[in-house]
Amino acid sequence: MGTLSIVATPIGNLEDITLRALRVLKEADYVLCEDTRVTGNLLKHYDIKTTLRRYDAHASAGVHEHILADLAAGKRIALVSDAGTPGVSDPGVYLVAKVRAEQPETTIEAIPGASALAAAFSIAGVTGNAFTFLGFVPQKKGRETFFKSLDEYEEPVMFYESVHRIMKTLESLVKHCEADTRVTVAREITKMHEEVVQGTPEEVLAYFTDHPDHVRGEFVVIVA
Repeated sequence: MGTLSIVATPIGNLEDITLRALRVLKEADYVLCEDTRVTGNLLKHYDIKTTLRRYDAHASAGVHEHILADLAAGKRIALVSDAGTPGVSDPGVYLVAKVRAEQPETTIEAIPGASALAAAFSIAGVTGNAFTFLGFVPQKKGRETFFKSLDEYEEPVMFYESVHRIMKTLESLVKHCEADTRVTVAREITKMHEEVVQGTPEEVLAYFTDHPDHVRGEFVVIVA
């Protein structure tokens, strides 16, 4: 049987990739990726010429069957996301689950590396050794319930938010959280404009309201 390698890629700075990841990407028969342009830039940077194949949340049943057949034939396949570790709020989890269910003899290996979740927690200065990760905030249905439930957690809560909804999310935190709640917003981690903003919900909202040019990139939010 073949090998499915779950390869973490940089979340911004292209230097944040392991030697093992580079070797696996070079040796793979092909690389499954969300966007061939994004992954293509990474491979080009390291002079890796492995074939790229698109794999995202819209992958058909036929695509999955083709991948399973290749693994059964002994091929080495690498799975990456656009940035970070595949399988964490990422469509790659469906492929991993399918391979485990239908071809349990296939080797599935983790090639660890960058993760926005771990990186944000490491520079936030939030005490304790536990947190709850909630993935991305629901876009529509369940959004109000999401914020109302935050005070039910004893440990810090972490979640992702996009640039298009971060201001609405901060407004919701002001509305639903206690006034002295500690909020940390990390954005553009590992990139040139990396920034961490901390304060009460009102203070953090006021900061981004006063600095609209900072409402850019991807965001990790920690509510403690």
